[in-house]
Amino acid sequence: MVFWEGYVSDEAMGTFAPIVVYWLYAGFYQLLPPLDNYRLHSKKEEALKNSVPLSFVVKGVLLQQLVQATVAQGLFLLTSKANASGIMIQPSIPVQIVQIVVAMFVMDTWQYFVHRYMHQNKFLYRHVYAQHHRLVVPYAVGALYNHPLEGLFLDTLGGAISFLVSGMTARTAVIFFCFAIIKTVDDHCGLWLPGNIFHIIFQNNSAYHDIHHQLPGLKYNYSQPFFPIWDKLLGTYMPYNLVKRHEGGLEARAMKD
Repeated sequence: MVFWEGYVSDEAMGTFAPIVVYWLYAGFYQLLPPLDNYRLHSKKEEALKNSVPLSFVVKGVLLQQLVQATVAQGLFLLTSKANASGIMIQPSIPVQIVQIVVAMFVMDTWQYFVHRYMHQNKFLYRHVYAQHHRLVVPYAVGALYNHPLEGLFLDTLGGAISFLVSGMTARTAVIFFCFAIIKTVDDHCGLWLPGNIFHIIFQNNSAYHDIHHQLPGLKYNYSQPFFPIWDKLLGTYMPYNLVKRHEGGLEARAMKD
């Protein structure tokens, strides 16, 4: 039993909870004080290098979330598995854990290869994927700032395929998609905060993804949002060092061969 049971359907939660979680978690980062000692880039550098204002970023994210919500609602309606009494059949906790792990690997696989192709195809990069890289200095609210086609093929379809392959129910999907959203926002937060559990558990983190947004790492560190497995297997992994900047704070500096 979950806290929303009897108030909101699992399908509605699976559709809208990730959107609410995105804005709550990204908003938390946005409202933090400057925290200059923990920034991977200074606020001045963020203002100078990023070529799109915050208002455009918010509009772009909302458009992608509209598409995601539409696709999610359709998927849940098509795959809802209720018994004769109309009650959803929920698998055991161990089965749900396995489904979530499977979905993580499926999502990573899909996003790695689509992400890499969008970089290697010059037409797609110039006309589609380059929009995301207008944020040279990533920040949390811009985690889902993409061209609509990129958002559809990379994120929305990636999530749909992960859901279908793993066989999870809408209720399990609430957990998985909310976690994936939190991880994606954290990867773009631009901060290296002490004690951040994502930096402890995952090698693919805010510094790892920051390297990808820098010129030397543009064709490296494609993996997102969970594990760097495909980068390491296929030679696109670029390690980094965290060094102190002269003006304060940290910098993720690529380690070239």
